[in-house]
This record gives sequence, C-alpha cells and structure tokens, in this order.
Amino acid sequence: MADNPYEVLGVAPDASQDEIRKAYRKLAKQFHPDLNPGNAAAADRFKAVASAYDIVGDPDKRGRFDRGEIDASGDERPQHQYYRDFADQGAGHHYASSAGYDDLGDMSDFFSDIFGRRAQAGGGAGGGRVRMPGPDVRYHLEIDFLEAVSGATKRVTMPDGKTLDIAVPEGLRDGQTIRLKGQGGPGFGGGPAGDAYVEISVRPHPQFERQGDDIVLTLPISLDEAVLGARVEVPTTTGRVTMTVPKGASGGQTLRLRGKGIKRRQGGGHGDQLVRLQVRLPETIDDELAAFMERWREGHGYNPRKSMEAGR
Repeated sequence: MADNPYEVLGVAPDASQDEIRKAYRKLAKQFHPDLNPGNAAAADRFKAVASAYDIVGDPDKRGRFDRGEIDASGDERPQHQYYRDFADQGAGHHYASSAGYDDLGDMSDFFSDIFGRRAQAGGGAGGGRVRMPGPDVRYHLEIDFLEAVSGATKRVTMPDGKTLDIAVPEGLRDGQTIRLKGQGGPGFGGGPAGDAYVEISVRPHPQFERQGDDIVLTLPISLDEAVLGARVEVPTTTGRVTMTVPKGASGGQTLRLRGKGIKRRQGGGHGDQLVRLQVRLPETIDDELAAFMERWREGHGYNPRKSMEAGR
C-alpha cells in the first residue's frame, strides 16, 4: 500500500490544485534522478512523489481517492472483492488477476462497472477479456526561456526509469502540458498503455519577458543617445539587430521590433519585441556635465510633472 499522497507531497487534504502542483514541482526537482545520480533513496522518493501526484494531481482521480473508491496506488478498494468472489462462484464466469483474465461472458458489463468507465470488455456474450488502459504518469520538466521560444528536444527520465526524448514545440507557455500518448504505464488484460503528461515550467530570463505573443526587453540608453538619437544594437531571441533611438527619447518610451516575438498559435506569424527605453546617467557626474546642465536649465528649464499638478 502506498503512502497517503497528501502526506507524500506535504499538503493538506483540502489543498487547492495549484498548491498541489507547486508542492510536486518543488519535490520533483529536489529528488530528480538527474540531479541525484547514484542516490537510490532520492530515486525512490522521486517515484513516490510522482505516484502521489498521479493520484491527487488529477482532479478525477483525486475525487475517487477522497471518496474511498481507490487507494493511494490507484487500485480499487478491497470492498469490491465480495463481488469478485461472487463472480468466481457463478457458473461459467471466472475472474482472474491482472496477469490474465478468463472468459467473462455476460458479466462483462458488471466488471466494467467495477473497474470504472475506463474498463472495457472485448467480445460478446460467452467470451472476451476485461481490457483496462494502463495508468497515466505525470512528470515535471523545467526548460530555459529561449528553449520555450524556439522549441527544443529534451531527454527526460520518467518515474519508472524509462528515458524519453520530448519535442518541445516552438512558443510553449509556462504551465502547459505535453501529452505523450502510450508512454504511460502498461495496460491490463491486453489494454493499451496509459499516457504520459509532461508539465512544462519555463525558467525566467534575465533580459526577456513574455507578454502574450510579444517579448519585452528593457534597453538602457545613455543621456546623449536619448537627447541626440542614436543607432544601437538590441538583443533578440534570434540574435542582435540594429534599432534607431529617436532624438529626444524618454525613459519608459516603448519601441517595437515587428516579428521578433513568439510564434503565434493561431493566424500564423510571430508577435513583436517591445523595447522599453531606460535612460541611464553616467555613474559619476563630473563638474563639466554639472556646469553644462546648470547653464542649460537657466534658459530651458521645464517641469515634466506639470500634468500631475493640474488637479491640485
């Protein structure tokens, strides 16, 4: 019997799905086999965390667990054993373990109810085997910002130790889930394998920020570039480009690099890169600059906060 999944994840039974997901991410990262090579205890803990999240991370399975319909391993509760024993005693109807199911005849619908909607019975009256899909498995994968923007292939180790190459599509968002059909646990009675669900977490970038399909970058410019205008190099996710800073640019002003954003999921094309200007003064204000500004202020002084004083 597996441990209580709430206790394994360190969350309360009434925790929200978001709280459960955050707890899983933290523990999966802490005990991931790739970060703990040769550590059998960490590998066991990682498997336990993944199994716990497979139960309570899925709202449907969580509900069944909370109602006592399945145990912490995802198996049917023992109270169904009575019905299984009854089926064994019925003439011509025999129930076997998941290692092999004999003919169920007219009891196929009955067993489908026992195993839930996912159970299926093959064949008609007098023949067939209960076929159950294997369990789904869940995995958390953390990728770089640029990998999410441009796409990448990542090799991951699943909770059962199997390695998979995952194609991360271009433009994937933080929190999205990739479904790998047939890569979950093995089926029962000839049923299909379950699926693997890989939840993606995107690490923040030190320069770029995502807003929808656009990328936002804060670009520092010098005082003279702001006053006089300039041609400056700007980093983008695909390399550096040259951009014109207009004469008299202000801090906070936003310029647009069209088509330098994220690939759009609908409508084709890419979003834009928004470049927010940030005017930076020299680290040291020397006497020459200070004297120049004093002279300039005497004849050209202005109040940039005038609009804020209108309502006083």
